[in-house]
Amino acid sequence: MAAVSVLAITFFVMSLLAIVVYGSEQTLRYFESRPQVIAFLIQDATDADIDSLSVKLQGDTRVRDVTVVTQEEAFEIYKEATSDNPLLGELVSPSIFPASVEFSAVDLTYADELIKEVSQESYVDSVGFTASLGSESEIGDVISRLTTISETVRTAGVVAVGVLAFTSFLVLTVVVSMRIMMRKAEIDILSLIGASAWFIRAPIVFEALIYAFIGVTLGWLGSAVLVMYASPSIFTYFTEIEVIPKDSTTFFVLLVVLWAIELAVGSVIAFFGSMFSVGRSIRSVR
Repeated sequence: MAAVSVLAITFFVMSLLAIVVYGSEQTLRYFESRPQVIAFLIQDATDADIDSLSVKLQGDTRVRDVTVVTQEEAFEIYKEATSDNPLLGELVSPSIFPASVEFSAVDLTYADELIKEVSQESYVDSVGFTASLGSESEIGDVISRLTTISETVRTAGVVAVGVLAFTSFLVLTVVVSMRIMMRKAEIDILSLIGASAWFIRAPIVFEALIYAFIGVTLGWLGSAVLVMYASPSIFTYFTEIEVIPKDSTTFFVLLVVLWAIELAVGSVIAFFGSMFSVGRSIRSVR
């Protein structure tokens, strides 16, 4: 029971951490897939300047999804945004809106250096970043925070799972050793009649694998129920970011894949833990 409980806790935490890591990856992909960098050009910028910047960005392997927004297009966007008050659209002309070039970075880590390079162009007035709510000087901090959070989640997850897996290994070793001591007479008889070492070890290893299967399944099931219960709140909070799949089939497949991976990890822990314990305990019993 102790081995099953520890394994269940281990894989409950592992499942939740795996889902959190998946969600952080989806968040990063969300920002990477949007035209998050916007270069606003000066009012005197010519069509040649716009084409030059656009061609330069399209030829950069760090850049994707380059979009040019002319003054007229910017004016139309403004009119749509103020459609509830048409008077605002009549008071301005397209000439007051700067042309802009929007693009995405292939990897979020490239965004900071791309912004610095684009800002140095003489016909670029300013550069904005859609993930930043502050000034241009804060863009680097926003990128750094996004990547740091993702890396911290991964590192903390690996450390936590490693500690719990090692604890499970130790508990499983102790439990198997106690089971072997309880079967001392049976092991002695099997040894006297010439039973092979694997014949003696197989039932004990199989029992440890059963512990792993039950523990993994209970831990995975608990985390799956918790995530499904919290999913409406998650979808409401992360409206546009699909941190967990909204499609029920995709979500179910994700959970099954997670269960299969955890079952493989649990089986490895159980196998090596039981083999280590059996080898050490049988020598002492004999």
